[in-house]
Amino acid sequence: MMRWLTGTSAVGVDVCLLVLRVAFGGMMLLGHGVPKIQKFGGSMSTFPDPLGIGGTVSFLGAVGSEVVCAGMVVVGLLTRAAALPLVFTMGVAAIVVHKNDGFFMSGVGGAKEPAVMYLAVFAAIALAGPGRLSADHAVFGKKRRPAEG
Repeated sequence: MMRWLTGTSAVGVDVCLLVLRVAFGGMMLLGHGVPKIQKFGGSMSTFPDPLGIGGTVSFLGAVGSEVVCAGMVVVGLLTRAAALPLVFTMGVAAIVVHKNDGFFMSGVGGAKEPAVMYLAVFAAIALAGPGRLSADHAVFGKKRRPAEG
């Protein structure tokens, strides 16, 4: 019992990475990406242009990140590469799009907090990788971890 409370296990890390990938990738996909696709026609012309590259290009980049990359993170396919556009998109959202908003959600207006939370989780996934419970592991092989004590 004490080892469970104080130690780490390979299975625990893999389950944790699975939970993070599915929860945050799924919320990004369903809560942000799919709604953008549903408003596809009208959103492109009115989408913000935070980087000065045009609203249409910004919209397509956000949709690509929030739909395609988020879906790839959920299943754990090319996970590290898929997480990077999400980190970038959430960085732009936090720093540029919500620059005049408060940090924490207060119930009124926008906030930086959700973008920063997504950014932190997707950065952690990019650094840690998908874990063994992923398409990456199934497709690209079973790399062994160093023995854990």
